[in-house]
Amino acid sequence: MIALPAFLRGETVADAMARPRNAFTGLRLVLAVMVVVSHAFSVATGGLLDEPLTRATGFTLGEHAVNGFFAVSGFLVTMSLDRRGARDYVVARTLRILPGLAAATLLVTFGLGTAMTALPAGTYVSEPGTWRFVLNTLTTFKSNASLPGVFAQNPYPSPLGTVWTLKYEVLCYLGVLAAGFLGLLRRPRAVAGLALVLALALLALDATRADLPKGLETALRLPLIFAIGAAFYLNRSQVRLSLPLAAGLIALCALLHGTPLYRTGLFAAEAYGGVALGFAPALARPLLDPKADLSYGVYLYGWPIQQSLHALYPGTSGAALLAPSLVLALMVAALSWYAVERPALRLKARTLGRRTLRTIEPAGP
Repeated sequence: MIALPAFLRGETVADAMARPRNAFTGLRLVLAVMVVVSHAFSVATGGLLDEPLTRATGFTLGEHAVNGFFAVSGFLVTMSLDRRGARDYVVARTLRILPGLAAATLLVTFGLGTAMTALPAGTYVSEPGTWRFVLNTLTTFKSNASLPGVFAQNPYPSPLGTVWTLKYEVLCYLGVLAAGFLGLLRRPRAVAGLALVLALALLALDATRADLPKGLETALRLPLIFAIGAAFYLNRSQVRLSLPLAAGLIALCALLHGTPLYRTGLFAAEAYGGVALGFAPALARPLLDPKADLSYGVYLYGWPIQQSLHALYPGTSGAALLAPSLVLALMVAALSWYAVERPALRLKARTLGRRTLRTIEPAGP
């Protein structure tokens, strides 16, 4: 085995977990803000290639951020099941995801939608499409659904365009639960093997297909990154975290760009980097660890806010509307946290008992 230099080896995940503080809350907020920044380039034009990173890396800034979300989620959600057990795990995941999503869906549908629709308010509320939107969003996380008369002139008519990732998040949650029932959480190498199988499948497709369909790529990308995060937790005594190593892996991926190895290498490097950043001692400081976890709210509300501003000021570029979008998203996210998400967490705490490790209760991306 090749021995890495000391500055690249870093500490084990288990040692990092033993420290009293981590940076996951702040990291998730940064990732959510990255998604809003990413959408500023495309919400006004409808073209993903308008974002600079798309041409440079093949993926938008938002997609890179979602990769980070899934790596962190894979790590923390697997830990949640391992520490809580199946019943408490299901309750915890439900109370973290569903209340915020339900509130956002209802607020966007009957608050924002009623204000922005071109239809009379009574007609809008009675339209079957309005109620169908609520049902589809809450049951299938359908993100391309539109509301009657809302954002009809925007390049993207959908008012909740980011909820599609929750479908993959929930499927990964169920996968972790199934792994727990099958005893795989007691076999760390089995989960690492699953990540390897997904990586090899993506490599094989990249090597044999010139143009991999986006849907198929996503269906492999997000479970792969989630599985890597899960494997890092389960193999926490062996996996070592090093930010210089993470940076080196990303640099290596730049050299692999255009080869069949690029995508798989990039996803693995971003998964490693996401967990390493979450435990970075330099970031695990009170100033960078906000008490209010605004990431879920920013992720959910950033898109409808950007859509609304574009509809109100159609001649303004998305970049010019970015600052007010972020300010409004943070304000609405704070309301979501204090009015909906934190009360749900308190209910979870009363139901399940004291949280085991502070600041690492993940929300969906």
